[in-house]
Amino acid sequence: MNATSPVGRFWREFCENRVALAALVVVAATILLAILAPFVVPQNPYDLASLALIDARRPPGYVGRSGFVHWLGTDAQGRDLLSAILYGLRISLQVGLAAGALAFAIGATLGAVAAFVGGRVETALMRFVDLQLSFPAILLALVLVAVLGPGRGQLIAALVAAQYAYFARTAHGAAAAERAKDYVSAALSTPIPAWQVVFRHILPNCLPPLIVVATLQVANSIALEATLSFLGLGLPVTEPSLGMLIANGFQYMLSGRYWISIYPGVALILLIVAINLVGDQVRDQLNPRLKR
Repeated sequence: MNATSPVGRFWREFCENRVALAALVVVAATILLAILAPFVVPQNPYDLASLALIDARRPPGYVGRSGFVHWLGTDAQGRDLLSAILYGLRISLQVGLAAGALAFAIGATLGAVAAFVGGRVETALMRFVDLQLSFPAILLALVLVAVLGPGRGQLIAALVAAQYAYFARTAHGAAAAERAKDYVSAALSTPIPAWQVVFRHILPNCLPPLIVVATLQVANSIALEATLSFLGLGLPVTEPSLGMLIANGFQYMLSGRYWISIYPGVALILLIVAINLVGDQVRDQLNPRLKR
């Protein structure tokens, strides 16, 4: 990587913040472990035939009937907790990244088109976006999941519908500023179709603030998925998401079996905090007013 290129300078400035760099390492390690989960964990938590109720709620370090060590203990179904956490991280990352990408695409397009078209279309679209932003995202997600029902696809759709407005508002503000610039007027004076002007000229120049929002909304999607699963409204009980693991162990906290909820909770917090720290550093570098 050329140190004098914009990407090289960005990376050099990013590495100067050791906290953000450590957070990036945590995020990268989490993604790598989630991808390699089927090859590194001792048990497939989806395989009901490999579970034994006699191994349920065992403390960390317990040697199960299958012969391997449950380093983080087992949950109420006898699942190896380390295996369940890594598979749960896979679900959290899949839901968070899918919801963030779809909300990015829909919201950015809606905001840029509204700013470009202007007039009553812009007013109507942005008033609807403002109305949605007046409600908490968790409330909208709760209502939509209750209507759509359980399932990974339904959960992603609910999260997209609850979060696209953040991208739409950000894209609208950035696109409105770009729309007034001379290069857009020059592009419109050519035979280039208007939609190409939006997607080839306006949207690419709106990416810096949208990237920051995308980073933070991925973490928010992961937190929302865990919250909905904890409440029993997210993924089915057959899929051991982190929220479901925390909920399954919550009733055993007072009996001293803390590990069933604590370890999945720690994994969830570390992932969300790490993504937020990376997003904060990216925001500081992309906004010249925030650079120290």
